[in-house]
Amino acid sequence: MLEHILKGGPLMVPLILCSLVSLAVVYERWKAFRENRKVDTRALRSKVLASLRANEPDAAIAECAATGGPVASVLLVGLRSYQQMHEKSESSEMMRMVVGQVMEDYSLQAMGVVNKRLDILTTIGTAAPLLGMTGTVTGMIVSFKSMADVAGGADVAKGISEALVTTAVGLIIALLAVLPLSVFNRWSDEIELEIEEATAELFEFILTHH
Repeated sequence: MLEHILKGGPLMVPLILCSLVSLAVVYERWKAFRENRKVDTRALRSKVLASLRANEPDAAIAECAATGGPVASVLLVGLRSYQQMHEKSESSEMMRMVVGQVMEDYSLQAMGVVNKRLDILTTIGTAAPLLGMTGTVTGMIVSFKSMADVAGGADVAKGISEALVTTAVGLIIALLAVLPLSVFNRWSDEIELEIEEATAELFEFILTHH
């Protein structure tokens, strides 16, 4: 197998580099998402609302700080802003507006961390097949040149076969990048939805209790 890969020509070098980078990113992102999925965000949101209803914002803030993760981080920023506004006896509409803006701004940063390096997988998923096809085209050119120079049909067939190696490798690398990317994007969408739900719950509390 290794022998066939090495016969793919000089374009096998960037393809191999793409595969190594892709595997590293997939592993790092899988670990990050796995840790995040261990957090019970529904239980966290329930505890936060219970603390707020008991007029204990400090307990809600401590719960978010101890939990960690993107949802808890966005809630933490919103709760701290809410506490400051509450101490100043601001109106519910002012609280909602300020807290909403703070949480919206921070959620963009949180989702940026969640989606970190996923663009690398997108690039590799697009570039790897193109590199593979380029290697095949250049290999075919060499093979047809050999056909023009000598009448060695077996040599030409062998050259074409070796040229197709780059396309096969490129497609495999693309699949190894695109399939995990699809899963990561789905998990990312779930996190974004949880952030939106947590934000809506905090808004509802502000509007109904002040």
